[in-house]
Amino acid sequence: MTASAPAPAPAAPAADERLAPVPLLRRLLGRPELGAVVGAAAVFLFFSFAADSFLRASSLSTVLYSASTLGIMAVPVALLMIGGEFDLSAGVMVTTSALVSSMFSYQMTANVWVGVLVSLLVTLALGFFNGYMLTRTKLPSFIITLGTFLMLTGLNLGFTKLITGTVSTKSIADMEGFPSARALFASQWTLGPVTLKVTVLWWAALVALATWILLRTRAGNWIFAVGGGADAARAVGVPVVRTRIGLYMGVALCAWISGQHILFSYDVVQSGEGVGNEFLYIIAAVIGGCLMTGGYGSAIGAAVGAFIFGMTSNGIVYAQWNPDWFKFFLGAMLLLATLLNAWVRKRAEAK
Repeated sequence: MTASAPAPAPAAPAADERLAPVPLLRRLLGRPELGAVVGAAAVFLFFSFAADSFLRASSLSTVLYSASTLGIMAVPVALLMIGGEFDLSAGVMVTTSALVSSMFSYQMTANVWVGVLVSLLVTLALGFFNGYMLTRTKLPSFIITLGTFLMLTGLNLGFTKLITGTVSTKSIADMEGFPSARALFASQWTLGPVTLKVTVLWWAALVALATWILLRTRAGNWIFAVGGGADAARAVGVPVVRTRIGLYMGVALCAWISGQHILFSYDVVQSGEGVGNEFLYIIAAVIGGCLMTGGYGSAIGAAVGAFIFGMTSNGIVYAQWNPDWFKFFLGAMLLLATLLNAWVRKRAEAK
């Protein structure tokens, strides 16, 4: 009787490549904000040598303040761009928020907090209007928000002149509630040569909140999915309409914060302010790694983009250059950042 051959040992299961460790370099190349961080380091080193006063504590305080006022709006605009949309009304919406708060408080002789809350409701309604019109009409966000931009520009000027007789609001500095509102929206702390504005804290809190939403919540997955392809996202159950409206209302909420800061910093508001700032928000987001086509980007990158803007706008002054060159540097940074972001993403996808 012959012995039978032993049965072959079962083949080892193939390792799941999704569980394989990812090299550090590949993880870094996959981060949207990598190009912005490299650019920020380069700009910082450049002005450190080009301007002797750039590294002073007081100068860095000014840079942080400039970056924070832009960054408060760049963060929600970045989320909106990740979701595949734009908002050209964001700049004038900031002014609208401040005007509503100021004029309602002054005309109604109410506590300024009443005007602040009314302004919040009005501004959120504007954000809802943008999102609702976008989802109902299927028109491009460029057209919808351009229309809102033009209407708000006219309303800001028209209502201010109709009510006050001038292009600016009346001072509300002597009204009840003004000190507490200023403490929340426009306070500052001085520690030696360093002056820290409250907008820096607002900015940091918004960046942390937006990053948590994008990376740790289901809503963040929805934002990336909608930006990557609305039809495909809708097919797998993503609430596209609700997500888009929520993103526009997020921009409106931050516009309200920025508007209240302007109002309680200067007591009065000029009705023509804010025009053109929407492009600065978009530029900061793009420099920070957001793609114009949507589906890619980060809130941290937008914050770094705002910091680059703050360093550049103030560094040119500290270097005693002609400020007329600022727009040239801003455009060059936008172009270089876009090219660098595209190169980084291709490298990440190729590995």
